[in-house]
Amino acid sequence: MSDAYDEEYGGASNDGPGADERTFAALPPAHGRGFAQSWWGQAWLKALEDTALDLQQLKAGRRLARAGSVGAVSVRPGRITAVVQDRDGTPHRSDVLLQELSEDEWDRFLGMAVERAGDIAALLDREMPPHLVEDAAAAGVELLPGIGDLEPECDCDAWDHCGHTAALCYQLARLLDQDPFVLLLMRGRGERALLDELQVRSLSQADAQPATEEAHDAAPEGVSAAQAYAEGAVLPPLPPLPALPPEPGLPPALDTETEPAAGLDVAALEFLAAQTAVEAYRLLADALTSGHERLPVGRELTASQDAVRLAAGAPGEEITARLAAGSGRDGDALALAVRAWEYGGQAALSVLEEEWTPREESLARARAALDAAWEEDERPRLHAADNRWTLVDADAQVRHGRDGRWWPYRKERGRWTPAGPAAKDPATALAVAAGGE
Repeated sequence: MSDAYDEEYGGASNDGPGADERTFAALPPAHGRGFAQSWWGQAWLKALEDTALDLQQLKAGRRLARAGSVGAVSVRPGRITAVVQDRDGTPHRSDVLLQELSEDEWDRFLGMAVERAGDIAALLDREMPPHLVEDAAAAGVELLPGIGDLEPECDCDAWDHCGHTAALCYQLARLLDQDPFVLLLMRGRGERALLDELQVRSLSQADAQPATEEAHDAAPEGVSAAQAYAEGAVLPPLPPLPALPPEPGLPPALDTETEPAAGLDVAALEFLAAQTAVEAYRLLADALTSGHERLPVGRELTASQDAVRLAAGAPGEEITARLAAGSGRDGDALALAVRAWEYGGQAALSVLEEEWTPREESLARARAALDAAWEEDERPRLHAADNRWTLVDADAQVRHGRDGRWWPYRKERGRWTPAGPAAKDPATALAVAAGGE
């Protein structure tokens, strides 16, 4: 174990012979967070909660752990110990016992683990591979505790888990999240001793294998497809989706006493940072919407379209002028594009700037929608040109989008202008377009 790790989590250990105890400094209060984020930490808590008979004591333990009432935690084979203070400050020595693995069980576990270098690498990265636990259980070695495996002892003389031992268990779940070797130490092996033994077994296994070049070349790399597929079935469940924040985050202020570098437009940079936060918020909100995974992936914005998106954020005259020039538009064209964007984003902008001829099948569906939109004696006279139908002798038009929706347009100052969001039928869209006349 690295010294940096011990400094970060407060774990003190001696890797010399017989040094099979680690002590972790008291953790800060855990207000507003769960005690276990990892699946193995949650399995530890499940063993506690399935074992305890008094739910009130579990609640009391959670309160004590959240309040930071659990002192330094000592972890050694078969036992964890800490002093837990009551709400009135009275200290209690509390212990939780877990059966150590027998020599035979350790032999089976080590023999299995040495076959998979990836499992050991995962442990060193402070991860507990699910298939490591599954394979160990299949070999008759239970690494994680089950119902009744966590045995309490407390000087408050409770006969079952009391609030003090429950608090200790909740606190240990936080430690397990950071280092699954804590669990293996409770089962009887410290990290250094465990790794040394695995190294010895690995060398012995390598010596026992054929050393010929042919045998080396024939050795398969990676894992078989069957093994990978089997391991996929024991992966832990995905964590719950995060909650949507109440509003987009605010970027840091750049208004400092330090002069900006030559050529750096601070106002433009602040605007871009703020717009990035808004766009990230929108994307997160979309991703958290029910059924989002079934929606088609939208097309990536072009530089010209992205300039319109940014201009819709009202960046001010100077930045707007730069966006217009950079997108190849004049000021009026950019304002028109922003208006379209505000009605429907990328799809509305495409309808404004693209004139296309529907294919025969799409054209047939569009004509059928137009025929069905009005009664025979109420149908308006429309002039068709590509994907656009214009009301004869009037300044109103509907445009057919590639997604099948209808967009209202109205002629203003001699220019066709978006008049509203898309509608599913042409009659509604045309009514919106004609409504401003």
